[in-house]
Amino acid sequence: MEFEVSVLSVTLLITAGFLAGFINTIAGGGSMLTLPAFMIFGMPADIANATNRVGIFLQSMAGAKSFHSKGKLAPSTIVPTLIPTLVGALFGSLLASYMPVSWLKPALLSTMLGMAVLMVVKPSVVAPPEGTPAFTLKEKPLAAIGLFFAGFYGGFVQAGVGFIIIAAVAGGLRYDLVRTNALKMAITAALTVVALGVFILRGQVLWIPGLIMAIGTVAGAMVSVQFAINVPQSVLKWVLFVMVIIACVAAYFS
Repeated sequence: MEFEVSVLSVTLLITAGFLAGFINTIAGGGSMLTLPAFMIFGMPADIANATNRVGIFLQSMAGAKSFHSKGKLAPSTIVPTLIPTLVGALFGSLLASYMPVSWLKPALLSTMLGMAVLMVVKPSVVAPPEGTPAFTLKEKPLAAIGLFFAGFYGGFVQAGVGFIIIAAVAGGLRYDLVRTNALKMAITAALTVVALGVFILRGQVLWIPGLIMAIGTVAGAMVSVQFAINVPQSVLKWVLFVMVIIACVAAYFS
């Protein structure tokens, strides 16, 4: 399909991208803004889902690099988490390329509602208190199940995958929220490479709107990293909680 570049379309895509980049870096669910933004211009759901990965990849790379420069992302923590995540992403993206995305909506809703309940009843599960010792994947191998599911869901449909990665990393490996978000960005970048590769081979990516959106997502991610580094973890916890609730409502009515 053809995408018409205009002042309106560029402004809308960059604005939605900026908000999504900011939200995705400290929480998740930003694709619930970007996917409708693409679809407003007549983009089919499968093409919007594929094109959305361009901005997600560039945003994640920018965010991970920024976190690393501030000492919040150790390269040694990245590779072990990528194996289960990338395997899941490959299966999820292949499935997404051939099937509609609607059947995963109940899984997304139940996962995010579960996170919301946990954050009220036992917030330390998703947001470990400061000073909580972190574990490696070797020490907590069951966390690989959560990472595989995060990769699978992220490969299938990007919206909400940040919440699942946070649950796997903070809940399973006990990282604090700043370092969880840092690792989340690296993981998201890697799984998006797999998904984007599948969608490119299938001819489902529209590069012009994808790159326009990416201008906003990268800018939003850079601003969000500064925010995450400079606010208390208690603030990040409530930002995450609010975004989980908003994402649940958005997913229910979408």
